[in-house]
Amino acid sequence: MPSTTSHAFAEQQELVLHVNGERQVLAGVDARTTLLDLLRERLDLTGAKKGCNRGECGACTVLLDGQRVNGCLVLAASTDGREVTTVEGLADGDALHPVQQAFIDHDAFQCGYCTPGQVISAVACIAEGHAGSAAEIREWMSGNLCRCSAYPQIVEAVQAAAAHA
Repeated sequence: MPSTTSHAFAEQQELVLHVNGERQVLAGVDARTTLLDLLRERLDLTGAKKGCNRGECGACTVLLDGQRVNGCLVLAASTDGREVTTVEGLADGDALHPVQQAFIDHDAFQCGYCTPGQVISAVACIAEGHAGSAAEIREWMSGNLCRCSAYPQIVEAVQAAAAHA
């Protein structure tokens, strides 16, 4: 029996994304799939974590066209043709990104669960020019929560990475 309801969009679609510099063609993506679930479940990029799953903790932070977003709040269907960078895409071969190295140097990770989101957010914070002071860094990193309270070390890491940017 044909449906009498018209759908504004297909329930499944094909997406073309550029993830960490690689073109990805994904067929059969459910319209309800979040970017976070697409990255973790279809592309096996598990760096971004599913924390609160409602945009409150920042553990799922990724860059979308260079802007930080909570992957759990973005529908994958809205990312067709766009650039996505996850924590896995920051390093250059064996050379860590300066922010990743600063997090290690300043012991800015405790349990490590929030670290990928913190690192991505720190990269954006520096790129956006919001790393001028500890207070500014705290303000612009406030969307990323750390349950281990490594905030002083995270601020030190961002300051150190920003000094070399």
